[in-house]
Amino acid sequence: MHLLIQGCKNKDRESQRLLYQHYYSYALSICVRYSRNMAEAKEVVNDGFMKVFAKINQYQQDAPFKGWLRKIMINASIDQYRKELKHQHHASIEVAASSSVQAEAITRLSHEELMGLVQQLSPAYRTIFNLHVIDGYTHEEISKMIGISSGTSKSNLLKARENLRGMLFNLNLISYEKIN
Repeated sequence: MHLLIQGCKNKDRESQRLLYQHYYSYALSICVRYSRNMAEAKEVVNDGFMKVFAKINQYQQDAPFKGWLRKIMINASIDQYRKELKHQHHASIEVAASSSVQAEAITRLSHEELMGLVQQLSPAYRTIFNLHVIDGYTHEEISKMIGISSGTSKSNLLKARENLRGMLFNLNLISYEKIN
């Protein structure tokens, strides 16, 4: 792997192609969580790899490459989210009371079905949900990454969870009592 990365640092096209092929699926698995659909996720992956090759000299070889790549792909996804924001009007966000979804509902869904539900969330909710729940960022970190307040991040997360609960209810995976 060290030689492949060194080749990328030397702008060797074959090394770039091999690195892209080796990490494409991993990068796609990250970006698909933040995207509306597979086509958008593939676009974000390609944008992310352009950033990888442009910034490969910043990679420190003592750190795991996958972690460095993951961060770039998340940032590429956030850049896509920001592009979407320019074309959308935002409704006011109300803080919703949180309620728990039974784990049994989630276990009945396949990974693809669950990702499909997450992809149906609005870009703002989907991004916050992924950053906080899946990638483990704090609301303070998210607020700095996206340029929103931590309160807005918390509110968006609550709304995302409420929307997902509604989708699970509509799929008859949870009952009305479990939502309230």
